[in-house]
Order: sequence, then C-alpha cells, then structure tokens
Amino acid sequence: MIPRQYPEAPAEVYLFATCLVDLFVPQAGLDAVRLLEREGLTVHFPRGQSCCGQPAYSSGNPEQARAVARAQLDLFAQPWPIVVPSGSCAGMMRHHWPKLFEDDAVAGPKARALAERVYELSEFLLRVLKVRFPAAAAPGSGSGSGSASGRPETVVLHTSCAARREMGTRVHGVELIDALPGVTRLEHERESECCGFGGTFSLKHPDISGAMVQDKVSSACATGCDTLVSADCGCLLNIGHAARRQALGLKVEHMATFLWRRLGGRDNGSDNRGDGSGDGIGGQDAARTGTETQR
Repeated sequence: MIPRQYPEAPAEVYLFATCLVDLFVPQAGLDAVRLLEREGLTVHFPRGQSCCGQPAYSSGNPEQARAVARAQLDLFAQPWPIVVPSGSCAGMMRHHWPKLFEDDAVAGPKARALAERVYELSEFLLRVLKVRFPAAAAPGSGSGSGSASGRPETVVLHTSCAARREMGTRVHGVELIDALPGVTRLEHERESECCGFGGTFSLKHPDISGAMVQDKVSSACATGCDTLVSADCGCLLNIGHAARRQALGLKVEHMATFLWRRLGGRDNGSDNRGDGSGDGIGGQDAARTGTETQR
C-alpha cells in the first residue's frame, strides 16, 4: 500500500454516510457528524447520495455500479475531504470508482479527483485532524449527563476485509481505541478473518456465511469483552444479529458511536447495538446537530 500524503485540517467536509448507515444504523452517521463537529468542522451532507455501488461491482455487474457512481460524481463539487464512516465503502470510492471510469474522458478525471479526497472516518480523525482524545475522555470530564466515559470497558475490534486490505484502517481503529482511558482492547483469535457478510456473499452462500460469523462471534465472546467495535455496518449487522439469535449478550457498536459515547457525548436515548434503531440522517436530525444539508 502506497503511503498517503495527508492535507492540513480543513474547515469543511462532506459526509458520505453509506446506504447501510442511512437505512439501518443512522445513529452511527449522526455520531460521525458529532465527532467531526467536535473538532470545529462544518459537515455537509449532499442529499442526492446513495450507495457506493459495491454490491453491484462485487457481484460482477460493473455497468450497474458505474451508473450508481456516475449519479454522484457531481454531488461533491467543492474541494473538501469526503469522510466515510465505513472502510469498505471508502475503499470502493477511492480505489474502484477510478477504475470504473478509466476509459471515460469526462467522468474519469472527476472520479480520480474525487477518490483522492475520500477518507475513512478513523483515518481522517487521526491523520488529518490529529485528534487527541485522552484529556477529553478522562473520567468525569464528559459534557453529557449519564456519560459512560469513566466506566471501565473491554472491547474487541473487528475490521472489515476491505477496510483492512484496501484502506489499511485497522491501525487507525487500534490507535483510537488504545488512546481512550478506561478502555482495554483485547485481541481475539479470529480478528483478521472475514465475518461472513461480504455483501451478496451472505445471500448466495448462507451456510458458509453462517459458519464464518459463528466463528467470529465465538472468538469474540471467548475474550469476555463487553463490546465488539467495528467501523463497518454490514459486519456489525451480521455479527450483532448472529449474537442475538444465540442470546450470547455480545454488544456491537459502530466506531463513531463508541467514540462519541466514550468521549462523554450526550445520551441520545438510542439503542447503539447496530440493529437499525435510532434517528435518521438529514432533515430535522441533521439540523439538530448543525449539519449543513444540500438539496
């Protein structure tokens, strides 16, 4: 992986929320906005965004993926970074959108320029904003009532396959979690393995997928951790549902929500288990956080 050159911290950014966040785990999107706003940034959420096109692309349908990507190339017109709370979707946009348009004289340059501005959330927080969490996360320093920031907590990290191999974001997740006082990160035996989701793979090969997620859940539970943290909602939905189906009591949480909670962010009254409950992104919810929306 070629080392990336990072820009200075900007004043404004775009959020590409991903379709899974928008439809199933909107709280993660709102908490990503809050983390960015905590650093003084203005967050813009273009309303026309949808899927990154990865399901079609990984299923061997480049034309459909190209159509999805093409519809969004002009949504991010300003030269601001595009922050994505998913390493998998960020990888699609950064590495595969340029390939989809490599022979297109008009869309190709747009896709390549956009790809250079795409960052996974953890990577952006660490390498561009250079956040420093310890002082803010110290017990008793949380600004929200009912903050959990001072309670000791053990976690395991799951990094999706694409996030690990295309975006190299496991190191960022590890660094962020390890910087939080009161949080102990545990290694588990199958951390580097796929959870079995793989988008349409879980639909085409349910038995294999089910066996893979069982291995992942069993490995995480064997550590005795309180929470499994991941920055990819597809994996969280798969792991969380498998754990609940077996009544194993393994809590799963998106990285953005976990960080916001540990930093003493206010209790939004939502269930952060990654099962799709919580507020929506955009509209009144975006307005409440001060997020700029573009129609």
